[in-house]
Amino acid sequence: MTSVIIKKQNDDIVSIVCDGHTNYGVSGEDIVCSALSSIVQTALLGLLVVAKVDAKFNRDENRGYLSIEIPNNLSSEQRHDANVILNTMLCGISDLREGFSDFIELEVS
Repeated sequence: MTSVIIKKQNDDIVSIVCDGHTNYGVSGEDIVCSALSSIVQTALLGLLVVAKVDAKFNRDENRGYLSIEIPNNLSSEQRHDANVILNTMLCGISDLREGFSDFIELEVS
């Protein structure tokens, strides 16, 4: 099971941690793990490239781990763009979890 923990401050997402493989299918053919990874990694790319946010991240593909930290010193435009990207990510994760709740644990605090 993949654990996804999303932390918010004042309705802004400030960190994301995804840990573990979903184990829906065999490695390399796990469509749920692949879908979840695509959602979160696309959000990270959006932060770095589109919103130009210097997000700190740590990745361990063997473990199925990705953490993302959003810095506090964003301009109002960066914060807006980050919110759009990260809330879209959260919608995607939530929707995926609805269909595969035995494989994805989602905590938002």
